[in-house]
Order: sequence, then structure tokens, then C-alpha cells
Amino acid sequence: MKGSRFSEEQIIGILREAEAGAKTPEVCRRHGISDATFYKWKAKYGGLEHVFLSLAEARTTIEAWRDDYNHRRPAFEPRRANTCRVRTA
Repeated sequence: MKGSRFSEEQIIGILREAEAGAKTPEVCRRHGISDATFYKWKAKYGGLEHVFLSLAEARTTIEAWRDDYNHRRPAFEPRRANTCRVRTA
């Protein structure tokens, strides 16, 4: 089965264009999709905008944490010598 030309983020963007006030046939023509595809996407992804927004926010938060961790961690940590003490009785 053939995959989609559009990612889920692109599909959400196309749906938002129509929600912002652009006419559906105009949006479909601009992006090269049929009306049936548009309405199928609307049925599938119509209520998922908040999910994608929260995923994007989570992604940026994780990247910020990762950057913060990498800045706090020492760049090079020398190996410690084996410091086991041997008893001599």
C-alpha cells in the first residue's frame, strides 16, 4: 500500500488553513488533494491538534533538559585508580 505524501504535521497544517477561514476547495487545490481526502483527514485528525501541540511542547522540553544535562556534566572525567586496600597482617 502506498504511503502518504504528507506527514501528520503537514496534514494538521492544511486542516488549520481551512479552519482559519480559507475555503475548502481553494485549500485542496493549493495542496493538490481531493475534497474527499480533505474530509477524510478532517474526520481522522480533526480533534488531534491539541495532541500534536502537546507532543511538540514535550519534544522541546526534552531537548531543553538534554541540553541542560550536557552542559552540567563534565566533558571529561578521568578514571580513578583502583583504590582497594590490601591488608597486611
